[in-house]
Amino acid sequence: MHILTVQVRVKPEGVEAFKAACRANAEATLRESGCARYDVAQDAEDPCQFLLFEAYYTKQDHLAHRVMPHCEAWREAVAPLMAGPRACRTFVSVYPEADGWSSKKR
Repeated sequence: MHILTVQVRVKPEGVEAFKAACRANAEATLRESGCARYDVAQDAEDPCQFLLFEAYYTKQDHLAHRVMPHCEAWREAVAPLMAGPRACRTFVSVYPEADGWSSKKR
């Protein structure tokens, strides 16, 4: 599995628009055959801080996601809402195995 975490700090006036853009992107991304999981979380104590958790079956699946129209639309929509640059980290799965991530059939 190819896993990414993305931390984003949003301007206070952009929180609701950011959540709406993330939800639309997540719903579309989960329909991609290469995506096993896409979560959007908001910090319980700091409503301007968000964490995106993305799991793709392969790095190529993630690269394919990045050029999808809904991903490009998300980047354009959230750019003016962010208080600073995104902080991204890449991981590989230790557990569960790839077939334990989703009920999707590849």
